[in-house]
Order: sequence, then C-alpha cells, then structure tokens
Amino acid sequence: MRSRPPAVRALVFDVFGTVVDWRGSIIREGRRLGRAKGLRVDWAAFADAWRAGYRPAMARVRARALPWTTIDRLHRVILDGLLGRFCIGRLRETEIARLNLPCSRSRRAR
Repeated sequence: MRSRPPAVRALVFDVFGTVVDWRGSIIREGRRLGRAKGLRVDWAAFADAWRAGYRPAMARVRARALPWTTIDRLHRVILDGLLGRFCIGRLRETEIARLNLPCSRSRRAR
C-alpha cells in the first residue's frame, strides 16, 4: 500500500530582486540628492558598493557580531560606512534616512 505524499501547505519564493529595482532606485535617489546638495558621486558605483556590503553584513549577523535586525537597519549600517568612503557629507539625518529607504517608498506607492 502506497502512502500519499503530504499536501502542499505553502510555496514560498524570494522575489525581492524580481519585483523591486533596488539598484535603479538607489541611483535615482542618489542623483536627486546629488543635484539638491551639489554632490559629485558615481551613483551606480555607490549602489554597487552598497549591495556588495550586504553579504558581509549578513555574515556579521549570523556570527552574532551584530544582533538580529531588519533589512532596513542593516542597509543603514552599510550606508553609514559608505557615506565617508564616497565623500558624501553635509547630509541631515532626514536625508540619510530617505536615501536608505527608496525601495520601501516605491513598494508603498504601488
């Protein structure tokens, strides 16, 4: 007698990179900020460096060097390190917070 396989209860997919243009959002927001603040930054390189910081930051969380945190907070930790590296100064906290959340705003706008 063959037993039936268990019923599928859920299918889960990670679609963030498929439905959100994170890189393009960062570049657009960076260019907007750059025009407003007179910043001369290679925003594509900035977005790439920001994304490259994700795996090392997650490794720190997995190693418990950083506590569990939200992705927005983890992105902010990476961003804070990049501001000096790309010589981006003279920003108010509200401007930094806005730069950190372009994908969150684009998801709410849909």
